[in-house]
Amino acid sequence: MHTLTLYIAREGLKHQTGHNHPECPERLQAIYSLLDKSPFMALPQIPAPEAELRWIKRAHDPRYLERLENAIPDYGQIHIDNDTILSPGSWTAALTAAGAVCQAVDDVIAGKTLRAFCATRPPGHHAFPDHSEGFCLLNNIFIGALHAQSLGCARVAIVDFDVHHGNGSDAMTRQHENIFYASTHQWPLYPGTGQPEDNIPNRVLNVPMSAGEGSLPFRHIYEQNILPAVRHFQPDLLMISAGFDAHKDDPLAQIMLETADFGWITTELAKLAQECCGGRLVSVLEGGYNLAALSDCVSSHLKNLMA
Repeated sequence: MHTLTLYIAREGLKHQTGHNHPECPERLQAIYSLLDKSPFMALPQIPAPEAELRWIKRAHDPRYLERLENAIPDYGQIHIDNDTILSPGSWTAALTAAGAVCQAVDDVIAGKTLRAFCATRPPGHHAFPDHSEGFCLLNNIFIGALHAQSLGCARVAIVDFDVHHGNGSDAMTRQHENIFYASTHQWPLYPGTGQPEDNIPNRVLNVPMSAGEGSLPFRHIYEQNILPAVRHFQPDLLMISAGFDAHKDDPLAQIMLETADFGWITTELAKLAQECCGGRLVSVLEGGYNLAALSDCVSSHLKNLMA
């Protein structure tokens, strides 16, 4: 069994978002360049297949999927909301992003690898059952969570440390049984959701942070709130919405985390997976919009997943 396997969705490079859009193909290019270097070049790399539509339909309304596919332009880009853009390559990019996560889930459950990291775009945690939002087309991690349940993982926990609340993942968790969603995120900030009064014990745990709070409060929240809650849930599989936009250099938010914080939380989550579910862990790329910071944080994340 491999300790860590990488799932690579190069079709994501064809999802074009236009000039100066933060969610750009260069994000994946920065990560793929990193993976060609030591120590990551020694890791197994699995090309992502396209997800089957029947898998995606567990999370998304078929009518939404039909609208989304039909909206793909023949050339150029179109906006489907203020932030979310489609190009000719976007549908295939979305299918392979979801496919990477489902393949990773397959391989972790089958015992081929202990942990997985899915280097994919577009991101997914803002996608709702019936609409896209916030750069996201399909909710990759939730599609993967429901895929895991179809393979016999009764209980799946999703931990989301992206700086934006995963409102789509939160909404889907409320509609499906035996999935636990926990999130730290900046508030106030897009999408303006994820308040503690909406939490559901043993199901949804949102812990907002204020701009500028930084490393110590972040680590305290995980030590005192989120890690114990996941431990109490006792998942069969732990999944991570790995957004790196809480970094101090990211242009879209101001929590002001350091690269070392992402290494720390990765280690803590890997230890928790070992305790709760035999180490089985699938990490899925979400945000991170400063290319240098993204590369540094993914490097730290992977080194700690390799340990």
